[in-house]
Amino acid sequence: MRQNKLTPVIAHAAGWLFFFSLVLGFLYDSHREQSVFSIIFSWTFLVFGIVYLFLFYFNTYFLIPEFYLKKKYLVYLFLVLLLFAAVYFIMPFDRLMGQFRVTDNRIMQPSPFNEAPPGFLERQPPPPGRPGATQTDIVSIVLFVTVWSLSTAMCIIRQWRLTEKRALQAEAEKANAELSFLKAQINPHFLFNTLNNIYSLVITKNDKAADGVMKLSNIMRYITDEVRENYVSLSCEIDCMRDYIDLQKLRLANKMNVELLVKGNANEKMIAPLLLMTFVENAFKYGVSNHEPSSIIIRISIEQNNISFFCQNKLFEIKNNESTGIGISNARKRLQHLYPGKHQLEINTQNELFIVRLILEA
Repeated sequence: MRQNKLTPVIAHAAGWLFFFSLVLGFLYDSHREQSVFSIIFSWTFLVFGIVYLFLFYFNTYFLIPEFYLKKKYLVYLFLVLLLFAAVYFIMPFDRLMGQFRVTDNRIMQPSPFNEAPPGFLERQPPPPGRPGATQTDIVSIVLFVTVWSLSTAMCIIRQWRLTEKRALQAEAEKANAELSFLKAQINPHFLFNTLNNIYSLVITKNDKAADGVMKLSNIMRYITDEVRENYVSLSCEIDCMRDYIDLQKLRLANKMNVELLVKGNANEKMIAPLLLMTFVENAFKYGVSNHEPSSIIIRISIEQNNISFFCQNKLFEIKNNESTGIGISNARKRLQHLYPGKHQLEINTQNELFIVRLILEA
């Protein structure tokens, strides 16, 4: 964190060092009789540095935030023109050059004991800032435009990055809020169906109702404790799946056949909670009949880089071909949030069979 804060300071220092080095190099090349230190500690160089440093940071941290970004364009333009006129009047670069021209002329001035060459005094340039000076300070204007453009560009880029960061943060918060809403939908929906199963066991006075309550307790512990996280151990998801299947078997007795096959080490993988359970619950909701035998096949293959899930059941009731119930719809959205570009979901029906194939990169 500290390194990130120092990076802009170092960048600014390096930029100004480069800028002033160019000016010093130009002056030293034109006036080799002057030492570098005499140029640096001269009052004209001090004024030159203060003027352009002030222009850069005054525009960066005051004018643009207070006027330009608040769409006060006329006030901003007026202040820019005012500063432009001030620079044109002060002529910081011309004064800097003029000081050392004067010094050179003094070195070249004839002594009082020698007669000046004809036309010598007429050829000398007038001191800067005096009436009659004809030299236009083009370099100061160019430097003004350059420094102003750089400060403006830096501010615009910084504002663009800030806006982009806020947009990404808002999008992430929106996604988290939507994901939390989806979880809130899943838990009551899942619990409602499971309680209905336990109620059926109690009504029919099934001796295995107590075992069902214990398994329901395990499921409740899972959906209240683990589901708070975005990812849980795959083994916990599979354990919940087994308890849910056992509850369904207690209720349906011999009218159904469930094949659950898990291949691989589930302890080493993480998964979104209740993601696979959503498809299993859907299979029992639409793939079981009270009048006909039914079969549900569930296969989970755990490999080094992915998790493959397969679920197949016979369709006794078809809502529509694309989405079967709220659980499937929520599962699609959760996959988009938690596994963007890292999942393949295929849901189709063939020969009155509802088939789900899901591959997760994990």
